[in-house]
Amino acid sequence: MSVFLITSVTAAVAIAAGTVFAITGLGHSSPDPVAEFAAEIPVSHSASLLERERQHMILMDSASRTLSLISTPKLATRPLAPAAGGIATSTPTASAPPVSMPAPDPGTAEAIAYSLLPSFGFNAKTQYGCLYNIWERESGWNYEAENASGAYGIPQALPGSKMASAGPDWATDPTTQIKWGLGYIQGRYQTPCDAWAFWQDNGWY
Repeated sequence: MSVFLITSVTAAVAIAAGTVFAITGLGHSSPDPVAEFAAEIPVSHSASLLERERQHMILMDSASRTLSLISTPKLATRPLAPAAGGIATSTPTASAPPVSMPAPDPGTAEAIAYSLLPSFGFNAKTQYGCLYNIWERESGWNYEAENASGAYGIPQALPGSKMASAGPDWATDPTTQIKWGLGYIQGRYQTPCDAWAFWQDNGWY
């Protein structure tokens, strides 16, 4: 502790002497012998570290005053969350715009879906077009459509037996299949247009 104090005092004397030399040197041509002696005293390691830290802080302060925004910050997307059965749910970064389509002809599977959309909280006028685009590509709205992978029905449930949760006649009843499909979309994507946005990016939903 005493060594540090002595060193610090010595360094202070050297700095003070240097200051005196700088001041007196303005009016005299000959150097001050005290300042010359003080300049020859080695500066302690602690004093060097303190001075280096002080210079670093000065540079950091200067740099902070010249910062500028070079790009707009990006919001992180919501991470995938596990759904029932261990399948990760997916939320698109943006919904697909509503697809404007007229109401389908009565008596068709499309008409059943159109009439069921409100019962799941969907606006039929804005969401039906998105739903139509997905299931037209998945199954052509054929309740008997079967994929080689085992996907079945209008919504192409994989396996088809999953739709039994909506009714025992899942293999033959378009209404049962559509109810299951709308529930699947609601739970995984929130809306048909969100599902359609995902489908456009990935070719599946």
